[in-house]
Amino acid sequence: MEGRAVSRSRLILELPLGEAGRAILAYARRRGFRTFLAGEDLPELGKGDDVTLYRLQGDVVTGPGGGTGGPRLAVAHPGDLEAVAGALRENPLVLVDFFGERVIPLENLLSIRKGPGTLWVRCNRPEEVPGLLGALEHGSDAVVLPVVRPEDVDRAESYLDLPVQSLPWVEVKVRRVAPGGSGERVIVDTTSMLEPTEGILVGGQSALLLHAVSEAVGSRYTRPRPFRVNAGSLHLYTLLADGETRYLSELEPGDRVVATSPQGPTRSVRVGRLKIERRPLTLVEVTHERRNFTAFLQEAETVRLSGHEGPIPVTELTAGQTVWGVLLGSARHFGRTVEESIQER
Repeated sequence: MEGRAVSRSRLILELPLGEAGRAILAYARRRGFRTFLAGEDLPELGKGDDVTLYRLQGDVVTGPGGGTGGPRLAVAHPGDLEAVAGALRENPLVLVDFFGERVIPLENLLSIRKGPGTLWVRCNRPEEVPGLLGALEHGSDAVVLPVVRPEDVDRAESYLDLPVQSLPWVEVKVRRVAPGGSGERVIVDTTSMLEPTEGILVGGQSALLLHAVSEAVGSRYTRPRPFRVNAGSLHLYTLLADGETRYLSELEPGDRVVATSPQGPTRSVRVGRLKIERRPLTLVEVTHERRNFTAFLQEAETVRLSGHEGPIPVTELTAGQTVWGVLLGSARHFGRTVEESIQER
């Protein structure tokens, strides 16, 4: 089961005092952050502004415009957790400072919380954000992170899950299937459980990527590997969660790739490991609007492309069948979209 996303909406940036706070606020807004915690010296924002600004007055958090908030509490010993749980039953919002351990005490708190209050947890470093937002699959409702420089905002952003936009799916016809000789192919092992219909997008030309299905369904001779996609030759492109493309050979642990099902939801998953081995390959060529696109895939029954009726093993793929792909279209330079004329064959 997937937990809640580690998103901007769950990260509250605590602003420094004075002009530095105003500068950070302006920068963070441009980066898509919308919720902030500040001291009294930062003036109220105009009515209708897209920013939500909370105030911290001593040990009390107040909502926008002085609205309802709640206490700031410290957890330094196991016995302090009951006090926080009680406060969550009595207040709409509680901000917690953990002293010492953070993740295990938070998990214990989440297991005993029963109140309707919103739980905020303060952290000191951006590296702590995913752990606090992902504890017991749900985490705290939000994390408060002090930021004093634009670089702090950038670092915080790098630890967030990226929202993946909807994809322009197309059905393309297989033009030919032919032996592709031997070459290095890349298996992408992710840190997430993939559904039987999920996979990643791969292709020899970045304009159109095919849907390579996960190994969540095993065979008579292999166990299911629900975290794995046998993605294809090392020169193929794949789509990252930030919209860029990258060669399979360039993926690294921690990179975020798009996992999706044909015409289904998309999400970001992390690369955990790559396996590059020399194997027999099959050349699959498809056509779309009089253009031909290729992908070299391992010749194996467990390597499958998504077809209209379901996954098709590469070993059973024939000319005339249709498979699902995503039409990206734009030219790319170092994986980024550019406006220029370019041909990939």
